[in-house]
Order: sequence, then C-alpha cells, then structure tokens
Amino acid sequence: MEIKFKSISNKLYVYLYGELDEYTSRSMRNLLDNLLEQYLQSRAVVFNLANLSFMDSTGLGFLIGRYKKLKNYNIPVYIENPTLSVEKVLQLSGIYEIMPKI
Repeated sequence: MEIKFKSISNKLYVYLYGELDEYTSRSMRNLLDNLLEQYLQSRAVVFNLANLSFMDSTGLGFLIGRYKKLKNYNIPVYIENPTLSVEKVLQLSGIYEIMPKI
C-alpha cells in the first residue's frame, strides 16, 4: 500500500493506493497518524479511495481509527471516489454515517 497526500484550500487530501488489509494497515497506521498530526489545522480530511483495489474489515478499522483521532480535533472526515469493490464494503459497514461520501 502507498499513501500520497496534498493540501488544497486548507483541506488535506489523502490518496490510498493498493490494498488496505490487516498486513498493510499495520505498517501504514503510524505513517498516516504522523501525517495527520502535521495537518491538524486542516478544515477537513478527505480520503480518496479511487486507487484502492481491496479493503477488508481491518481496513475499515483503520479508517475509523483515523476518524476518531480527527474527531478529537473537530476535523470532519470524508470519503471520495471509492472503487466499486471498496464501495460495497463501505456501504455494508454503514461508515457513511460518520464519514460522508463526497
């Protein structure tokens, strides 16, 4: 898995590439948390999932964990452009109730 990011108009866009599962989420958790710490002045964080080919329940937990961290700073979190297979997992989980799709 690979993470890229950019800040546009005080919003942090996080681009996830590859697979988000038990193996990759372990190695990416600290990397992403450190990145988010640097952008706590952001008005929002947007997870772009257009290049995420696979996500399982551990990947959902990964996203929810980042949501909880950002919620402590009153920073809203959004999801954009999930692939079809990832979209199915997100819909079934009900995650859009806390992280709306834009």
